[in-house]
Amino acid sequence: MTANAHLLILHPRSLNIFKPSTTTINTFLLLHSSSLVSKTLKTCSLSSLSSNLTHNYFSNITQIPISPYHLRRGRRNHFSSVSSILNENGDGGRPGTISNPSLPPPIVEKIDVNPPKGTRDFPPEEMRFRTWLFNNFREVSRLFGFEEVDYPVLESEALYIRKAGEEIKDQLYGFEDRGNRRVALRPELTPSLARVVIQKGKSVALPIKWFAIGQCWRYERMTRGRRREHYQWNMDIIGVPEITNLFLPSSHFSRDLGLHHQMWDSKFPAERCKQLLQEVLQRYSVPEDLFSKVCVIIDKMEKIPMDEIKRELKLVGVSEDAIEQLLQVLTIKSLSELEEILGPSGDAVSDLKSLFLLADKFGYSDWIQFDASIVRGLAYYTGIVFEGFDRERKLRAICGGGRYDRLLSTFGGDDLPACGFGFGDAVIVELLKEKGLLPELSPQVENIVCSLDPELQGAASQVATILREKGQSVDLVLESKSLKWVFKRAARINAGRLILVGNSEWQKGMVVVKILDTGEQFDVKVDQLE
Repeated sequence: MTANAHLLILHPRSLNIFKPSTTTINTFLLLHSSSLVSKTLKTCSLSSLSSNLTHNYFSNITQIPISPYHLRRGRRNHFSSVSSILNENGDGGRPGTISNPSLPPPIVEKIDVNPPKGTRDFPPEEMRFRTWLFNNFREVSRLFGFEEVDYPVLESEALYIRKAGEEIKDQLYGFEDRGNRRVALRPELTPSLARVVIQKGKSVALPIKWFAIGQCWRYERMTRGRRREHYQWNMDIIGVPEITNLFLPSSHFSRDLGLHHQMWDSKFPAERCKQLLQEVLQRYSVPEDLFSKVCVIIDKMEKIPMDEIKRELKLVGVSEDAIEQLLQVLTIKSLSELEEILGPSGDAVSDLKSLFLLADKFGYSDWIQFDASIVRGLAYYTGIVFEGFDRERKLRAICGGGRYDRLLSTFGGDDLPACGFGFGDAVIVELLKEKGLLPELSPQVENIVCSLDPELQGAASQVATILREKGQSVDLVLESKSLKWVFKRAARINAGRLILVGNSEWQKGMVVVKILDTGEQFDVKVDQLE
C-alpha cells in the first residue's frame, strides 16, 4: 500500500442515498495507489469496488455537503487530494463546504404563473374596483340598517350536506384534515349564518339583520359570470314573519351603480305556485316523488329550448297532457291570471299583492314582475322567492333569495321566520362592463415627498411622518432620483401634491409644496403643513 492518499467519491446511485437537491452524503477516504483510485473512479460501482477493495482500505469516514453537480463532476475528473476539493469552495479552505461561484446556477423549471382554473388574481387595478364594489355593498347594507358579520372560509362538510343533500359533494372543495375531520371551503354563506344563530341562541335580540361579503368556492362548470371562486354579498333577516322586501336593497344598489329598470328586473313567484304545480301533476297521476325532478327541469326553461324541456319531462315519466297543462301554468306572467286560477283569497295572491303595493310606494314597481316559472330551492325556501336578471337575459341570474322559515330546524335548531338574498360579484361585473358603467378608478395618493439632497433623506422622512400623523397618505421617495423621475412617479400614483425638501428651505424650517393639478408652488413651514 502506497502512502498517497486520494478521495474516492462513490456514485450516488451506488450508495442509494441520492436526493435531487444539495445533500450531505458519506464520502470515503481511500488509502491506496493512485492507479487503483483512477481505475475505480472510472467504474464507480459498489460491486466492482467490493471485489477489489476491502474495508481495510477505508481509514476514515467523514461527511461533506456535496451537490449533484459536484457528484457528476467528481465522476469525470480526478481530484489529487482532499484539500483540493475542500479548497474549491473559494473561502480559504473552510472544511465542510464545497461550492464554486463560477459554476452555472441549477436549472429551475418555471412555475405556471396563472391562478388555478376558475379563480382570479387581484392586482392593484382589479383590487381598486373590488374595493369600490364592496364599499357599495356595505353602504346599501348600512342604509337599510344591517350589521356586518363574517364566518370561516373553512367549515364542516356536514354543514353543507345537511342543507343541500349528498349531491353537493360533487361541487365542494372538500377534504379530510389532519384530525381526520371532513371539511370544505364554503360554497355559500347561509349555512354558516344558521350555525351562528343557533350558537347564539337567545343571547342575541330579534330581529337579526346581518350582512356578509364572503369568498365562496364551488367546483362546477364555468360560464360567463360563473367562476369556481367568487365573492357574495348576503343580507339576511331572522325573526320577522311579515313580508320583507328583499328586492329593495338589491334594486337600490343597482340604481346607485347606474343601472335602471330597463336594464334590470326582479322576478317573483310564490310558494302556492309550487302547490299549484303539484295539483297539476296529481291531476294526471304523476307520483309525488317526481315533483323535485320536474321542478329541476322547469328551472331550465330559459336556458334550453322548450322542445328539450318537454323531452326531459317525458323522460322522467310525465304524460303529454300533464306536460301541456304544466307549461301553460308556467306561462303566467301577471297577478290577475294567477288570481283566476288560485282565487282572490289565496295566500300567494294576497302576499304578492302586498309586495307589489309596497314596491309601488317605494318607487320600485317598474323593477319587478311576476313569473311562475321560478322554482328554485324547493327544499329550502318556504314562501316568496325572487331572482334578479338583466332585461336582455344575456346573463345568468345576478342575485336571488326568498323566505326560508324552516332553515334552522334543518341544523337541529328551533325555527324562526327568516329571509335573505345572495348577490354575486361576478355577474354584476359582467353587466356593468356591457353597459359601460364600470368606473375609472386610478390610484390616489395625497402627497409625494422627495428630498433634493441625499443628506436630507431623514428630513424628508420627518415630513412624511408629520403628514401621516395628520391622516394623509404619503409616498416617500427613498432613493436618489431625478426630478423628472419624481414627476413621472407622481403622475403614475395620481398624487395631489409634491413636497420637496431642499437645503435652503429646510434651514429655514420650510419645504416647497407644489399643487400638481394647477402647477401652483409655494413655501410652507413644516409645522404648518396640512
